[in-house]
Amino acid sequence: PSAKSHRWKDIPDVKQRKMAEETAKKDASTTPVEDMSLLSITDGENARGIPFVKFIDDVDSFANSFTPPASAELMIGAYSELHSKFKTFETTLTQKKHNYSQKIPDIEKSLSLIKNLVKKKEENETAITRYNLADSIYGKAEIDCSAGIVNLWLGANVMLEYTYEEAIAFLSQNEESARRESQIVKEDLAFVRDQIVTSEVSMTRIFNWDVRKRRAEGDETAK
Repeated sequence: PSAKSHRWKDIPDVKQRKMAEETAKKDASTTPVEDMSLLSITDGENARGIPFVKFIDDVDSFANSFTPPASAELMIGAYSELHSKFKTFETTLTQKKHNYSQKIPDIEKSLSLIKNLVKKKEENETAITRYNLADSIYGKAEIDCSAGIVNLWLGANVMLEYTYEEAIAFLSQNEESARRESQIVKEDLAFVRDQIVTSEVSMTRIFNWDVRKRRAEGDETAK
């Protein structure tokens, strides 16, 4: 699998929204705010195109940076939508992390097995193994290692024949790729979780700001 298989932009609606945002960004200074652009609450992106969530230090200044000033409902709605996308992406990355945690040990076992067959071949020995016949029933087999041939399952009911050397090279390359992709997934997962926290904190700050604002307006009316 490649890094493209878990791109942020593959989350539903993000592609279409991105195109609209690029157009809206050009006219942001003159167009009244009816819907808050994703670009308004993000600040750049990481190497895989996952956006940084903008932390609102001064909610009042941020709200007044729009024309007309953005309401709490509008800002919370925008952050809520972004938060939902991050949660969806977190689920995808968590599943991929789990898949790699199973895939890498399987590759390691296959490599270890083939290297053992190579050793048996060099020592002109046969290998003894057991194979599954049915549930909890195994048969015993003696493997002639002199041929130097092994068959590997590639998935989708496909099996190919390799020499020991080809199989080791193929599996080593797969292991290296899987470890690299696994590390990327772990980094992106940690990054996404940080953005989720930032979006949650921002929504809380906006809510508290709105409560204080309404309370102040109520006090003014009472006077």
